[in-house]
Amino acid sequence: MSIIRVGTSGWNYPSGRGKWDGVFYPPRRGRSTAFDELAFYAEHFNTVEVNSTFYGQPRAAVTRRWAERTPRGFEFSVKLYQKFTHPGMFENRLRRSLGDAPADAVAELARPTAADLDEFRRGIDPLAESGKLGALLAQFPASFKSGDAERAYLAELIRAFTGYAVAVELRHKSWSDDFGGTLDLLNAEPAAWVQIDEPKFKFSILQNYLPNVKSFYYMRLHGRNAANWWKHDKSEDRYDYLYSAEELKEFSEIAGAAKALVKKMYLYTNNHFSAKSVANAAMIKQQLDEPLTGEYLETFRKRFPQVVIEDQPASETSRFNF
Repeated sequence: MSIIRVGTSGWNYPSGRGKWDGVFYPPRRGRSTAFDELAFYAEHFNTVEVNSTFYGQPRAAVTRRWAERTPRGFEFSVKLYQKFTHPGMFENRLRRSLGDAPADAVAELARPTAADLDEFRRGIDPLAESGKLGALLAQFPASFKSGDAERAYLAELIRAFTGYAVAVELRHKSWSDDFGGTLDLLNAEPAAWVQIDEPKFKFSILQNYLPNVKSFYYMRLHGRNAANWWKHDKSEDRYDYLYSAEELKEFSEIAGAAKALVKKMYLYTNNHFSAKSVANAAMIKQQLDEPLTGEYLETFRKRFPQVVIEDQPASETSRFNF
């Protein structure tokens, strides 16, 4: 039987206009310093997609604590470090930090090495050892186009993580223009082709939402805020979008159909602004007839009446005293 896992992309959003404090989590000034956001999150969902590993290599001491703070059966899907998927972004960071260093030297430092791969593996070992590692997400930028060099690099990267469940997110239409070739590349390794929903532009990839491997299925919902996708004051603004129940129905139906074809499926909501991803993940669970677990604050209930939450026992509603 397929195991459906629904969660959000990230769980820690403590600042900005779209912070989760006071919406999904209790206000910081009204809770104890011992409050554990991850443990609270894990009361509601059985998986989470980790984005912090994109900005820095995972550390075993940190991932071990993640495993310890979550219940049995919880899974973390982990995004690959940006050096593996966004070399241009990583090189620009290096240039800013190294100042007047020679351009060729910076470019050489930006290339992924076997040591980088080993460091990433060591960082996620505690999750794998505890049985809490989901998939590895290789998310490529929209500028990553299909070409001989790019296809060779992608195949090499997937092979470097043989033994892990690898999900590949491609965004440029050149990959779907050669649908058969891309499918052959991913199936040969094998790796799951990530199905995404996001604003559509002339170069956007086309997808059929069908699973390409039997081992697992991976879907990400980024929101449809086209107006703020490329031009925004803060990066969080592009994720300021709440799917309606009707919009989500398409993906719930896809998930319901896909679960009969694969062993496991992951569905993550990435429209994280002001915990909108939490609301949409909860709505998807309801549409899939999955029970809502954990406590939802009154603030959350009022902001997202679309999420129909049954009354909680008095012992739960009095858990937080503000």
